[in-house]
This record gives sequence, C-alpha cells and structure tokens, in this order.
Amino acid sequence: MAKDGVNTPHILLTNDDGVHAEGLTALEEALQEHAALTVVAPHLERSASSHAISLQQPIRYEKISERKFAVEGTPADCVILALNHICKIEPDLVIAGINRGGNMGENIFYSGTVAAAFEALLNRVPAFAISVASREEFHYDVAATFGVQLALKILRGGLPKGIVLNVNVPAPWRNGVRLTRQSRKITKNLLVEGIDPRGRNYYWLHEQLDLSRIEPDTDYAAVRAGTISVTPLQIDRTEHNVVRELAGLIE
Repeated sequence: MAKDGVNTPHILLTNDDGVHAEGLTALEEALQEHAALTVVAPHLERSASSHAISLQQPIRYEKISERKFAVEGTPADCVILALNHICKIEPDLVIAGINRGGNMGENIFYSGTVAAAFEALLNRVPAFAISVASREEFHYDVAATFGVQLALKILRGGLPKGIVLNVNVPAPWRNGVRLTRQSRKITKNLLVEGIDPRGRNYYWLHEQLDLSRIEPDTDYAAVRAGTISVTPLQIDRTEHNVVRELAGLIE
C-alpha cells in the first residue's frame, strides 16, 4: 500500500508523554507502512493533565518535520489543533500513545492519553488509547505490533458509536487479549512529604496498589495475568438505568 495512495488511510498520532517520547516513535515506525501519518503531540511531557484545555493562554506549535508537530499545550489541545488546523484532511483514526505506564481503573480520569482519544471522539473521529502497564524497563514492540493490528481492524470495520477503546499491554506479555471493564479504585493515595531548601513543606503524589481488591473481569486483572486488556469506554456518562429512580428527587 503506497502511503500517499488514494485509498490510504490517514491516522493522527498523539500522546501525553511528549512529541519525542519513545512510545510515540515506536508506534509511528510500526504504522508508517500502513497509513499516512500526522503526529501532533505536546512539546513536553503532559502526563496526568486529564482533559484540560488551554483557555487562559494561547496555543503555539512548532513544525518539526513535514508531518510532525510539537504543541505548547495539553493532549486535548493537540487533538483540537490537529483536527481544526493542522490536518488538511480529517483523519480516519486517532491513536493516543503508546503511553509509558498503565491507564487502568480510576487513572483513566487523570490520563492525558485517554483524554486525547476522547477529544477525538467528541469530534466524531474513531480513536483508541494504548499504554504499556509496567514500571520496569521494557520494549514497546509488543504494544506497537498490537496497535497496528487494532488500527487496521478499526479502519476496516469501525467502532460502535460513542465508544473509545482503552488498551493496556502488560510487560512482559504472556499471551492473549481480553475485553475487560474498567476497574474500581484499588489504589491508596499516598503523599510523600519533604522540605524544600527554604524550609517549606512539599508533597509528591504517589499510590499503593491493593492487589487483593482486583476483580477478575477488569483491566487490572487482565494485565496482572500477562494479557492485553481492551476496555470500551463511553463518552456519555449519563447513568440511564437510574433516571426513573432519581425522578422523585426533583419532583
């Protein structure tokens, strides 16, 4: 497939680790023979920026190469700028990642990677987020290979309306892929306290996993078993099942 052929799909890549991140580069290299790529990502790491957008300052960007751009903004800013200005043709798919570190359970609410995928969906472009769930040294080859396979399947068959996929790849990957649900919170927030040179207290946010609380059909369970987790997430956060139950509160 010629990358600039008539039928060649166009994929937008972004992340929250920064435009020079190893995971983004690995995905770009793996996809380059399958699609025309545009890379629009933060110029610096913007992890845990969630779905923040820049309203109090302008968004600037630098053109690094013909199809790669570094944005002084959040991951959501990157997608907004790409879809409304940088990309001359609307992408067929947006992929956010490959993120360094898992995005499971409550962390999807903090993740800039997942937020970038949701921003694409808000603009009616299919999207998925992909992360490697490891705190040790690892290679991105398994995640990149799976990312290509998933991208090609989505380009052929689409995704259900209102859905993004959140993919977490274990390192090491043992075998298989599971469809999972988002885990409930199984972490404990920790504050690591210190004192700066001027005598003021500061705190590093950290977390502690309670492995005994992992439920078997969740993202955490799949990754802990060495299996790739694919979790469908919806953009409509309305809990339709309790609308009638709550009607009495407003009557």
